[in-house]
Amino acid sequence: MPRPDDQQNTDGREAAGLLWFTIAQAAAFTGRNRQTIYAWERRGLLADPRHDEHGRRIYSQQQIAEAHKKARENAAAAQGAA
Repeated sequence: MPRPDDQQNTDGREAAGLLWFTIAQAAAFTGRNRQTIYAWERRGLLADPRHDEHGRRIYSQQQIAEAHKKARENAAAAQGAA
């Protein structure tokens, strides 16, 4: 099992103890559609991606979790305003 200080790249998506996800993996991780993840990017909920060896955008697990939380908060606020 990799240790947090191990430096790996993409397939395992672990570097410096962080898990990294492509858009498709982020969608699976959150149970959302890929288009939702793209929308989070457009809305600025996901920013500053890294790129894997294939040039794909990758985001840390923490970035994805924070974007997911912010999207839920925005949806709850919108429902409360309706």
